[in-house]
Amino acid sequence: MRTSLPLATALGAAMALAALLPHTASAPTTHDVPEPAPDTVVSVTGDAANGFEIGYYDGSAEYPPTDSEALAECSEYDTRVERVRCRTEVKTWYRDLATLRDAIDWAHASRG
Repeated sequence: MRTSLPLATALGAAMALAALLPHTASAPTTHDVPEPAPDTVVSVTGDAANGFEIGYYDGSAEYPPTDSEALAECSEYDTRVERVRCRTEVKTWYRDLATLRDAIDWAHASRG
């Protein structure tokens, strides 16, 4: 009985692990993968000082203003609170664009 219990425990653990692992009968083919939405971001190039280019899956692109241009527009708001809010949004937007650019570059590099 001493060997049966550890053997049964090991067998049960192996079966539980096998049930949790993903099962793949075959490698996915290109027609199994759904096409991304047209507005999916596929590339971000540039930087905040010189301007970013945001490329989309449908081939379109956006070119937001440089950070200095965007921050200059913030000074046109009337109240201090509006100006601070605008500057915070601009800094957050450009920080996130740089992070997205780096993530896309990393994803492309790790594919081969």
